[in-house]
Amino acid sequence: MTRPAISIVVPTFNGAATLPALLESVSRQRVDRPFEVVAVDSGSTDGSVQLLQKAGVRLLSIPAGTFNHGLTRNLAIEGSAGELIVLIVQDAVPASDTWLAALTRPFAEDPCLAGTFARQLARPDAGPLTREYLARWTASSNRPRTSALAGPAELDAMSPTARLDRCTFDNVCSCIRRAIWQQHPFRETPIGEDIEWAREVLLSGYRLAYVPEAAVVHSHERSASYEFARTRVLHERLYQLFGVRTIPTAFHLARAVAWCVVAHLRRERSARSLALAFAWPLAQYAGARSAMQQRKANPAGAA
Repeated sequence: MTRPAISIVVPTFNGAATLPALLESVSRQRVDRPFEVVAVDSGSTDGSVQLLQKAGVRLLSIPAGTFNHGLTRNLAIEGSAGELIVLIVQDAVPASDTWLAALTRPFAEDPCLAGTFARQLARPDAGPLTREYLARWTASSNRPRTSALAGPAELDAMSPTARLDRCTFDNVCSCIRRAIWQQHPFRETPIGEDIEWAREVLLSGYRLAYVPEAAVVHSHERSASYEFARTRVLHERLYQLFGVRTIPTAFHLARAVAWCVVAHLRRERSARSLALAFAWPLAQYAGARSAMQQRKANPAGAA
């Protein structure tokens, strides 16, 4: 068999509702290099494993409850063969049959390119609030960009939000070069393995590119409780990595909640919209505050 030049890696867990659309779109890709699909499943019980096996996907399994954003992806990459590794989540669907070609093409043009990431489009059933917030994300822009750093001094001289912007990278759909991953594997982390990796490879002199012509359909309508928990952990990590504090004081928190209540209800009058107006600001404030307290208690352990 021809050795695949590209490996598409998909972490899975009870994804039977979304995996068929992903696999069908992947099968239609028009690309001039052979590719494989590798899934690492975390104990699915909804038929995902059987679905993946039927599709001919190379399947790896880990015990339920052992998933880690960094280490599980490393495991799947180790079990793959391609020189280019496409990382995609189980509920993202390539928007065209040229997605794979567009996402991988920049690597042939730039030997110092460590990774690319794709544009994200809202699902057809996404609500107004979801569309509004997705539109603010870098990975929804129609403008390509390339990121690089001259060295640690350049990053240190930036504001925290500018550091985060420079290191933006998104494993909802990305592609990385195996040779660089071997030098810089993902770290064990509860969230944000992509931006942590991006910071590391940029500081090592490599470049990253955002490729909007490679697009996937991906958005969520999650509960306020889920969003609170996820956002809190994320903002704890953002402070640890970049010093980001989007809501630094209780006064800023009160102002943010008030603004969000008005803005959310203007967009979408629902109980979920109102709950998110409290959940998102409170989680941002609590996450950064927790990270600050950890840093004060253990300054030697700061990232």
